[in-house]
Amino acid sequence: MLNDPTDPNWRNPRNKHPKRTRTVETGIYLRHSSRCEGGFDGPCHCHPTYQAQVHSAKDRKPVRKTFRTLPEARRWRHRAKEALRKGELSAPSSIFLRDAAAQWVKDAEAGVVRTRSGEPYKPSAVRGYDASIRTHLIPEFGHLRLSAITRKRVQELVDKLSRTDMAPATVANAIIPLRVIYRRAIDREEIYVNPTERLKLPRDRRTRERIAEPREVEALLGALDDRHRLIWTLAIYTGLRKGELQALRWENIDLEAGILKVEHSLDPKAGLVSPKSESGRRRVPIPQVLAPELVAHMARQSGDTEFVLANSKGNPFNGSNVYRVSHREWARAGLKPLGFHEARHTYASFMIAAGANLKALSAYMGHSSILVTIDRYGHLMPGNEKEAANLLDAFVLKHASVGAA
Repeated sequence: MLNDPTDPNWRNPRNKHPKRTRTVETGIYLRHSSRCEGGFDGPCHCHPTYQAQVHSAKDRKPVRKTFRTLPEARRWRHRAKEALRKGELSAPSSIFLRDAAAQWVKDAEAGVVRTRSGEPYKPSAVRGYDASIRTHLIPEFGHLRLSAITRKRVQELVDKLSRTDMAPATVANAIIPLRVIYRRAIDREEIYVNPTERLKLPRDRRTRERIAEPREVEALLGALDDRHRLIWTLAIYTGLRKGELQALRWENIDLEAGILKVEHSLDPKAGLVSPKSESGRRRVPIPQVLAPELVAHMARQSGDTEFVLANSKGNPFNGSNVYRVSHREWARAGLKPLGFHEARHTYASFMIAAGANLKALSAYMGHSSILVTIDRYGHLMPGNEKEAANLLDAFVLKHASVGAA
């Protein structure tokens, strides 16, 4: 029994402090304070604790935790073994969240870290992630190691943010940087448990962004001067994002072929950058309602500038100024203002109503997948339950009659 680790009186021969640590049972050790003079050989002068331990084969490291009582240590060890089996527990990481976050931002800015599609993060996205990290994640988790941040703790942060006036989408965006930090740490085998999985995020119950009707669009455009009318005409009839409109150059427009090429986007700090993703590089048809406006603008535009929608100094237009002037004129006309993203939604609705091929529309919009288009604009697709039933009846009757013949 002297060499049996399960013997309560057994002492590890490699233990440097035999008077202070003793095996109580497999995986649980009774520990005295380093200042305790008595230990197991005399009167105890401390409050001994029980250290429970399990071995993580994946990490090749032990996972330990200390408790006041033996029953607590036993319960934790039992749960820890089950958590290891399910992949919900890992050995402590030496990396702190604040350090992992700082390195992620640095590498994302350098283009080392990329999106799941393999594209570099846009500068605006990196700035947004950095802001969320500094505002929400560092104050909450910055002092913790990656392995110490549990799903329970992350869910508590989500719940805390949800109790404020923060919009559901903003709450989700606050957690996204944590997701990408852990995704990278797991890919690099620095940690094996992702606490951002299976979170319960608040549901966004806001109404869909508005879509302007054709007659409303006509009134909105009619209330503006030539320059601002062209900006919004391009936005509504091509579906380009604001940054793509700002970066649009004359070399991107082929009026004879009726094609507009999207090759860049404008970042307010980084300047011209690549589009949001590889699918962002695309060709968009120029409708006849837009072509005359472009021809007239080309004749009007003065100065040497490569940008189609340049300001008086030949630089890309300022979005805030365009908003301010346009919204002022629409208010005077008693019209409900439109935003650039709403203009993009309006373009999609017009194309769907006109019967455009959904795959083609997905390409024109610069979506990464047709599923994105369906998810965002599926509610605009024509047809209802009665029409669907009639189509099915017609199909069945047609083929049934052919079979009978």
